Amino acid sequence: AESRDQVGNDMNQTESHVPESLDDLIKELHDIFSSDKVNVEEVQTLMESYKSDPAEWLQFAKFDKYRYTRNLVDEGNGKFNLMILCWGEGHGSSIHDHADSHCFLKLLQGQLKETQFNIPDVSQKNREMVKKWEKVFHENQCTYINDSIGLHRVENVSHTETAVSLHLYSPPFDSCHCFDERTGYKNKVKMTFWSRFGEKTPLGITESKENN
Repeated sequence: AESRDQVGNDMNQTESHVPESLDDLIKELHDIFSSDKVNVEEVQTLMESYKSDPAEWLQFAKFDKYRYTRNLVDEGNGKFNLMILCWGEGHGSSIHDHADSHCFLKLLQGQLKETQFNIPDVSQKNREMVKKWEKVFHENQCTYINDSIGLHRVENVSHTETAVSLHLYSPPFDSCHCFDERTGYKNKVKMTFWSRFGEKTPLGITESKENN
């Protein structure tokens, strides 16, 4: 009985751990992803529990005047990519999939609107895509999607405030499909990073069209 109680207490302590910093969060994520099986709820809870502190992530937050940027923070020992996306006023992604990967999105600053769509039926061409729902996420909230759930578009709908979000993708990927809302037509696109570990990349200026 004592051993069962001890296990229960250990589990409760693990579940209630709150990262003290972004570095602490990254360390916790490395521990979780060292396993071959990943508990989506555990990752989402952990990311949501991190209280955003701009002093810890400003070095990675690189904005562009014309579109949102993808800024690599950590490569997760090849198991995941952790990145910060910076959204100027009115910036948004296309409708896109996630290349059969897990996608976690946490708000660090501002707010973002997520709109989810059903994956188009390939037998019905030139049909407008079906919108499932839309929701606005605020600072420190975290959401999750994968391709079995559907597709999504993410937008900073504010015309006065920027937004910053933390994204985790597992396994990492460098291309995905973008979709035309009016026709359902999909196009494969390659993604690049605006910066890596706080340093601007040579490809930053010619960053690919769409994704987050």
